[in-house]
Amino acid sequence: MTTDAVRSHRPAVQDRAPAPPWRADAGGLSALTSLLIVVALWVGNRGIQQTVAGGPDTLTALGRLTGLLAADLLLLQVLLMARVPLVERAFGQDRLARWHRWTGFTSFHLMLAHIVLITLGYAGSEHTGILGELWDLIVTYPGMLLALAGTALLIMVVVTSIRAARRRLRYESWHLLHLYAYLGVGLALPHQLWTGADFLSSPVATAYWWTLYAVSAGAVVVCRLGLPAWRNWRHRLVVVRVATEGPGLTSVYLHGRDLPKLPARAGQFFQWRFLDGPGWSRSHPYSLSATPHGDLLRITVKDLGDGSARVAALRPGTRALIEGPYGTLTGETYHGGQVVLLACGIGITPLLALLGDLPYAPGQATLLYRARTETDLAFRSELDWFAANRGVRIVPLLGPRADRVSWLPATLADHEDGTALATIVPGIATAHVYVCGPDEWTHAARAAARSAGVPAERLHTELFSW
Repeated sequence: MTTDAVRSHRPAVQDRAPAPPWRADAGGLSALTSLLIVVALWVGNRGIQQTVAGGPDTLTALGRLTGLLAADLLLLQVLLMARVPLVERAFGQDRLARWHRWTGFTSFHLMLAHIVLITLGYAGSEHTGILGELWDLIVTYPGMLLALAGTALLIMVVVTSIRAARRRLRYESWHLLHLYAYLGVGLALPHQLWTGADFLSSPVATAYWWTLYAVSAGAVVVCRLGLPAWRNWRHRLVVVRVATEGPGLTSVYLHGRDLPKLPARAGQFFQWRFLDGPGWSRSHPYSLSATPHGDLLRITVKDLGDGSARVAALRPGTRALIEGPYGTLTGETYHGGQVVLLACGIGITPLLALLGDLPYAPGQATLLYRARTETDLAFRSELDWFAANRGVRIVPLLGPRADRVSWLPATLADHEDGTALATIVPGIATAHVYVCGPDEWTHAARAAARSAGVPAERLHTELFSW
């Protein structure tokens, strides 16, 4: 099998219209409306009157409000990462991950405030000690033991999500621990449905909270479990070939049934599981490194020491399970004209697929490829093919890192980032620009493009990290 099939410049799936801009605005407005409804329900249940009463009543009222907001944000957080296709296309994984992180930490702090305020308020009303009141709440109120277990799980998830802790964990370990957030939410919230006055105060409040629970749980069941199960049964991906592309870099070719009906585009990624033995249940995000074509897919994986080294040992015939596709680094909004692609390291994989997908004319495409050495440049034969057959200009940027935050190598770091980009690619301000690489490098490249005059709507990025 050769790579000629994956060089086709048009995708094998039907083109899809880009998500309309109003969808993102509607999503943000829906989240804000949800929080306003929660506050309104609290006000309708004498929240303000209890707050202005002073003393323990004020603490209890604020404890109710913080608990309600924490519950609402927890459920919104579940929806953000339920990987609902419409939501994915509207916002993209990068933005959803940022919002997921923000809502997660905010809801966690509100939950802690809820516990403290409710305990202080009840202790003041009952004229008991704080620790004694906390113990009484846990052992006597329905659902509180479950809430305690759920809170412990959420604390574990939050602690391991702090950047310093994440850097010390392998991806597989972090991902497994992060899944406990679902169990934590499931255990932490039911006590409010059973005993919370604001949940039971009116038919409207009860209907709202049960609806939000049902929608959140349904999104997880359908989009995280049902849709992947259906696609795996329908397409039945199997490894047909494994090839070495460079130092620590491996490509995997996969065959499947009815792949033209799989809604994947160049530039997107899947969560992959290979049924090759113990550890198969841990998924990894790998981008397509070639335009989807016919009954063939290709991914390329760099050995990063997080279990990705196993990919090089895959054998033909190994079954693969997928979740996805995800990501918005696609060519849906490109309809011709100059295009510039900036890749660093393994970030070359989705951009190589885009080179085969975008309908640019000869001489309109430029690839800036950042690597440490000549031997680190992957896909040399394919890049030569694109240069010879589609007129792509390939610009390797080799050398060690600069001693400052920059997308340039050290040999060019004396130039200003945006000026250097505009010099290397004249007219870049009118081009569509696609950027993919490690976080810090991607942020620097994006800033350079904006400095060079590229408008935000023509600048497309995908962070290659977890």
